[in-house]
Amino acid sequence: MKKWIWIIIGVLVIGFVGFQWYNSKTSSAETVQQVRTAVVQKGKLEVKVSGSGSVAAVTSEDITANEDNNEIDEVLVSAGEKVNEGDELITFTDGSDPITAPADGTITTVSVKDGDRITKGEAVAHLTDYSDLETVVQIDELDIPKVKKNQTATVTVNAFPDQTFAGKVTSVAREGSSENGTSTFDVTIHFNKPQNLKVGMSTEASILTETKKNALYVPVDAVYTSNNEKYVLVASANAGTDNGSSSAAGNTQKQTVKTGIANEDYVEITDGVTEGETVQLPQLASDSSSSSQQRGVMQGFGGMGGMTGGMPPSGINKGSSSNSNGRSGN
Repeated sequence: MKKWIWIIIGVLVIGFVGFQWYNSKTSSAETVQQVRTAVVQKGKLEVKVSGSGSVAAVTSEDITANEDNNEIDEVLVSAGEKVNEGDELITFTDGSDPITAPADGTITTVSVKDGDRITKGEAVAHLTDYSDLETVVQIDELDIPKVKKNQTATVTVNAFPDQTFAGKVTSVAREGSSENGTSTFDVTIHFNKPQNLKVGMSTEASILTETKKNALYVPVDAVYTSNNEKYVLVASANAGTDNGSSSAAGNTQKQTVKTGIANEDYVEITDGVTEGETVQLPQLASDSSSSSQQRGVMQGFGGMGGMTGGMPPSGINKGSSSNSNGRSGN
């Protein structure tokens, strides 16, 4: 009786192991054969540079004395009071010229009182204009060459997550600051309409550095590089659909291309493909290999200048297009 029990147990174990082996092979084959494709699109392609910072006032300055050892006759303003440029703020007992507001704004502090004697250059008050605001954001050294004065920007503020604020670049720092081996540069963006914003609020700015209309473009991971030659894999009609996938790998043909501008998601193709063509994307054999492959592709666009690619999908025809041996350019 025990012999039959052991035989039955052995058959069950062998059957279970065989099933697991077959299942793993089938799953692996299905995963490897998965095909991802995208269609060459035509439209407006934008390149943006981003950075974080905070809201600041365009005008925020100390008001100082112009004369030495003058006795104050009367302080005409108090903290929190709004003034206009040229308004008298402080008068003197000897009748000398009064201290006036250098600009429109709000007196935030007053550090003197009637009867005090002040010295030349002493700060007697502080003025801030809360109606005219800007944000100073830090831009990475790899991106700063693209940033110029008068470029438009879109700014989000943490305090108002559902709103965006328009602005324009007014200055780009000539000197940067370095921390942990990375340098950043201050870029000042003036708000067009700073309604409800307060000094000190955290900001995230996206600066439009380049735009092109009617550009042909594909996802960045559709472009590969081999021996300084850039190419895509043009897929056959049954290889998949736009941004979709297919369980069976279709035939593909290597096509040399030239590239133009690029952002984090797409790269312009200036030569080699036409609108509506289907290009094959790297296969995703597993989550880990997919992540590694994607990182490899994106790193090749550091500063939007270079290009690289992951491992190309299988199913490439040995034959290539008529210009596949040519050198690509940018």
